[in-house]
Amino acid sequence: MQLEKLLKNVQKINIVGKAEINIEKICYDSRKIEKNDMFICIKGFEHDGHLFIEEAIENGATVIVVEAGHKWKHKGTVLLCLSKRTQQDTREPSPCVSLPTIVYVEDTRKAMAEIANNFYETPSAKMKIVGITGTNGKTSVSYMLMDILKKNGNKSGLIGTISYTTGKAKQTAMRTTPESIDLNRLLNDMVVNNMDSCVMEVSSHSLELDRVWGIHFNVGVFTNLSSDHLDFHGNLENYKNAKKKLFTKTEQFNVINIDDEVGAEIAKEFDKLSTPVLTYGINSCASIYAKEIKLTNLSVDFDLVTPTFNTRVRINTPGLFTVYNALAAISSAYALKISESAIVKGITSFRGVPGRFMRVQEFNEISVIVDYAHTPDGLLNVLNTINAFKKNRIITVFGCGGDRDKKKRSVMGRIAGKLSDFTIITSDNPRSEKAELIASMIVEGIKETDANYKVILNRKDAINYAIKHAKVGDTILIAGKGHETTQVVGEKTLYFNDTETAILVGREEGII
Repeated sequence: MQLEKLLKNVQKINIVGKAEINIEKICYDSRKIEKNDMFICIKGFEHDGHLFIEEAIENGATVIVVEAGHKWKHKGTVLLCLSKRTQQDTREPSPCVSLPTIVYVEDTRKAMAEIANNFYETPSAKMKIVGITGTNGKTSVSYMLMDILKKNGNKSGLIGTISYTTGKAKQTAMRTTPESIDLNRLLNDMVVNNMDSCVMEVSSHSLELDRVWGIHFNVGVFTNLSSDHLDFHGNLENYKNAKKKLFTKTEQFNVINIDDEVGAEIAKEFDKLSTPVLTYGINSCASIYAKEIKLTNLSVDFDLVTPTFNTRVRINTPGLFTVYNALAAISSAYALKISESAIVKGITSFRGVPGRFMRVQEFNEISVIVDYAHTPDGLLNVLNTINAFKKNRIITVFGCGGDRDKKKRSVMGRIAGKLSDFTIITSDNPRSEKAELIASMIVEGIKETDANYKVILNRKDAINYAIKHAKVGDTILIAGKGHETTQVVGEKTLYFNDTETAILVGREEGII
């Protein structure tokens, strides 16, 4: 694609060098650059792409997109990117330095998103896109909505925490919402595979870092908001404001949970804008709501009330959170004008999500539940659900991720202590932190409850201990990792699967 076409709508400051260039590929990873490619320098969590310009040039990049004001080197010569103040190219001239075309922009992340949209010819405009954001429930809502769309005859792609599905291919997700180049490539694959819609989890990181800049969302969904990712956002207000960005991008409907305090605030704020707001909850003030709710240890039943039809719904997944997730999916489908028949058939056929309140079926005398709960609210919801129908004790096995929000560790410890009969504190993904330090912060919260607990840092040993010491009727909750099949310890990524580990231990103990 010609450079001029690629740079359409990009807020560029200047172009230095040849402008009539054909670009074969766009990339933000210098290691993947080949001849006739464009390299876009973005700041990552650990590395700044501007530090890899020389490698990109050596690999054949013909165009480099840089953020104004950054210093960088090529062949030992220090070069200064365009000054934002003077808008002059202040590179030190050197006859021995041969440079590709340099495109100076104010913000390389927004520029990359626009370039990706142009390169793949705006695939998001060629299908219906539903974006789901919130602290908890995004994955479950996306799976429920996928079931509804399938019953309606839609061919839908999926982008989320567990996997990316583009029609003919399914791949394990590296992050909830990919970088803009990867995101547009996935959406383009869906278009090529004749997908007519896409259900996408939209993380707060992706909104703050402009990964979804330029994406055409038909419907935006807000599930709830509680403390998480404060290591990145700094405080809850910034986290909330990042989530709100999704609802400035929607073209058809904003679907909001008004039983959530922040959701009610968002609904009120965005109701004044051009995109209509469709609310949901168990409050009859909502556009779509549930009443006469019946909760059991295996399912939920409720009367569904919408502006045009009412019906009784049963979903074979327990918990009040299931009611809210279902209402979010139903409301999204309603916003897309999906038929009543498809909505009811789709939501009642839902059979759960990998690693979300997932019962390990092999166990009989005890119950073992694997859940992704890695936030205070997530852990609270799961433990409240188990407590409502427990036969005997609750044993909770969990840890907290390293290099992530430290403030939630003691809070989660306190929740586990209050709602469990026995808690085993273990490792999650410690990453670069010491597992002992993470565990000690969790213990601070547990000690506030005078609960019984034990620290076993090896996750396999912790699961082993829980199962070995379980009594008939006990429920073991293994929380934090859910669907994940790896554990990150230091710089190593090790294979680890909570469900497989539990089954293995159960067989060794002769109880399954």
